[in-house]
Amino acid sequence: MEPLDGLQLLKQVRQNHPQIEVILVSAYGSVQDAVQAMRDGAADFLTKPFSPDELRIRVANVLHRQERERKINRLMEQNRFLAEELSAEFSTMIGRSEEMRDVLQMIERVAGEDSSILISGESGTGKELAARAIHKHSKRSENPFIRVNCAALNDNLLESELFGHEKGAFTGAVRQKKGRFELADGGTLFLDEIGDISPTMQVKLLRALQEKEFERVGGEETIKVDVRIIAASNKELPELIRRQKFREDLYYRLNVIPIQLPPLRQRKDDIPLLVKHFMDKLHSAKKIDAAGMELLQNYPWPGNIRELENLVERLHVISPQDKIPGALIARYLTGVNGASASYENLPLEQALFAFEKNLVQDALKRAGGIKTRAAKLLGIGTSALYYKLEKFGLLK
Repeated sequence: MEPLDGLQLLKQVRQNHPQIEVILVSAYGSVQDAVQAMRDGAADFLTKPFSPDELRIRVANVLHRQERERKINRLMEQNRFLAEELSAEFSTMIGRSEEMRDVLQMIERVAGEDSSILISGESGTGKELAARAIHKHSKRSENPFIRVNCAALNDNLLESELFGHEKGAFTGAVRQKKGRFELADGGTLFLDEIGDISPTMQVKLLRALQEKEFERVGGEETIKVDVRIIAASNKELPELIRRQKFREDLYYRLNVIPIQLPPLRQRKDDIPLLVKHFMDKLHSAKKIDAAGMELLQNYPWPGNIRELENLVERLHVISPQDKIPGALIARYLTGVNGASASYENLPLEQALFAFEKNLVQDALKRAGGIKTRAAKLLGIGTSALYYKLEKFGLLK
């Protein structure tokens, strides 16, 4: 064993490879050596002579303990993500309009299956809420619902988030990390903003979806999982395919069951229900008067439900009256229909800027985000539209 003895070797192994379990074997072991070995991280200590059966039992005990620790670590990782999800109060989908009844009926029909689902809709229409509703009503509801925002991470970080990494796989990887696929095993993985991932990541994701297996970054072990995929995008994926920015085979793998969420401007009958729901969340007794509600229902809502929720919270905070008047609401509406009330106190230059910006936003919404179509609606060239998008900070 020169120049190391068994105890020194044990320390080096545990320091450099803490995931490896060590059983020390010695012909000269004392009780003190055994105690020291266990303090230094040995899984067990055997003194010679010993029978093959005894060795098998000791090894089996170590393997069982490793399996228990893996399960505990996995549950701790899942709990960490689930704690983030539960930090906000869960809300069910709200709506009685015909458009929302169609969506809710579709969710009810498909929730019990394992087919992949692609949820489309403008930003702020409640795509994540729809995904949660599907999971809640599925046979996987007792297992994790894990989400990842694909647009928020670059390729390297996204790969690590999805598939995990081994210790030392890259600078800063100080420990093994399980990815979202692994954490969602038996449950649902929600891939938000799927249209923003790069072609390289699309290839890796496609393989994981097809084979239902992957390797952690820096690892060689192939991990198999049972995960239901729900993806969402506020972009027109067929248009991205036409521009060769999204793989057609990945699109068909995700788009087994399509669900299209309507924008808020197409379900105006739901606005009073949503306002009441958001006021209830704030534990507010304030109400909006008839003129104010009419303004809300005639507003185009470029930010959809998210914009409405933010406005309701703002009105709850700033309104000195329990009956919130329409005049106060008009002050904070920036859409075309609220223009006359919103711009009357602005200097001419600011009013023109705001009015033109709203026209461009509205055209983009009506064109489904397709810029050439929006330019035609505005009666300008595509290059002129790009200039205006950059001018108003709308270029993505």
